Amino acid sequence: MSGPGLEEADRRFVWHPYTQMRDWQKQENRVIVRGEGFYLVDDKGRRYLDGTASMWCNVWGHGQNEVVEAMREQLKHLQHSTLFGLANEPSARLAERLVKIAKGMDRVFYTDNGSTAIEAALKMALQVLAEPGQAREKTVRVA
Repeated sequence: MSGPGLEEADRRFVWHPYTQMRDWQKQENRVIVRGEGFYLVDDKGRRYLDGTASMWCNVWGHGQNEVVEAMREQLKHLQHSTLFGLANEPSARLAERLVKIAKGMDRVFYTDNGSTAIEAALKMALQVLAEPGQAREKTVRVA
C-alpha cells in the first residue's frame, strides 16, 4: 500500500497543537522518525538535541537500553491496570521504594503530569485540614 510521503501525510492529515496551521502548510517541516539518546533524527537524517525531552515526558532519552528493557519485561506481564478499585504489583513495589527514599512520607499518589500532581496535593492538604482531630504542626492558608 502506498500513499503520500511523510511530510505530505503530516501536512494533509495532522492538526498540530499550538501551531498556526496556515504557516505550517507553507513551510518545509521536520518529520522525526527516530530517537537516539538525547537526540531526535528526522527523515532526512538530520539530528536535533531534544531539549524539551519530547515535552518533558522522556527525561531518560530515546532508546536507552536499560529503560527499554525494563518496559519490555513489564509488558510481558502486565501492560496496564488501573488503580480505580484495584491494586497491581508494579505500583505497590514502586510505592514501597519511593516511600523508603522520601523521608517523612508514607503514601504515594500516582499522576501523569505536574499540574495534576499540584492539584492532588492541594486537595489532600485541604482534606487533612477538614478532618477533625488531625494533628497540625503548621497553619495552612489557601488563598
